[in-house]
Amino acid sequence: MKFKAFITENGVSLLERRFLPALEKMGKVCHLFLTRDHTFFLHNLLNGDGVQSIAQFRKEALFDDYRISSQNEDRIAFAIDISLLYRAVRSSVSICSEYGGGGATENRLQIKLVKKLPPNCTQPTPYLTFETKGYKSAVIQDVPISKPLSRAQVLELQTALDMAQDLPQTLVQVPDLNQLQSYVDRMKHVGDLLNVSISKYGDLHVQISTTLITLGAEFRKLLVIGDKAQAPPEDQNLSAQSRSQRAILRGDAQSVQVSVRHFSKSLQCHLAKPDCAFYGIVPPGACLTVIFQFFIPGTRQTDKSISLHCRLPVLDPGSN
Repeated sequence: MKFKAFITENGVSLLERRFLPALEKMGKVCHLFLTRDHTFFLHNLLNGDGVQSIAQFRKEALFDDYRISSQNEDRIAFAIDISLLYRAVRSSVSICSEYGGGGATENRLQIKLVKKLPPNCTQPTPYLTFETKGYKSAVIQDVPISKPLSRAQVLELQTALDMAQDLPQTLVQVPDLNQLQSYVDRMKHVGDLLNVSISKYGDLHVQISTTLITLGAEFRKLLVIGDKAQAPPEDQNLSAQSRSQRAILRGDAQSVQVSVRHFSKSLQCHLAKPDCAFYGIVPPGACLTVIFQFFIPGTRQTDKSISLHCRLPVLDPGSN
């Protein structure tokens, strides 16, 4: 089982400034899944507890001189502490900056899997090692990882990853995540359960209710991808709650109940600097899905080399 690569300048930027800060908010530990063509950061895919997050990169987006081999179809997976990984990347970048100046060929950041014998131990321990080679020196940082997953565990992880790719039939685009975040921050002080409904008309309705107070927000006429429909004219003057209920009765909307804490945590993915986000409900109310879209810099074209999406567990399947 071998893995070795050099992190490109673009890869360092993606990891240090965008994705690792976001993934650290999703959970302390995740699975790093390496294949011949892709790198995945996966939260909660095997235990099913909490928000599932799936960050995927084509190998060219992060690495060059990428080499991987294993007896499991060149697939390697292990658990890693995101905060330790983030710290190692930041430290390596600062070392590169401090000892840099000689050009990329003289100062590159290498990453590889190694086994080392820790002090006072008889069994070697696996590490993900970062090696920063400067003009006259080299700095090595070891990030401890779990024992690599077995063939059966990798197959289980791959199966869970395949299942997590199911897309909702209707997706609505939310271009301003900061506005949505501000609403949810206020709702967190009211209660723990959030009702979310999404219609084929392009409406996203979030509401939290207790015996004393009901607080909600509605985003209307959003861009719809997938199944869409025209909103009936007779509904235009109704309240947001009434419109949502009528859409659900018609089969033009779905509603689920999720944890406010989970919803707020998924919004932390804005640290990865997506250009927009899409919300949808996988039928029949199986989970609330958030898909973050990234554009190629300077264009409105989707960057297909990177992707990030979250799946929020449903507390009440709601109606559809």
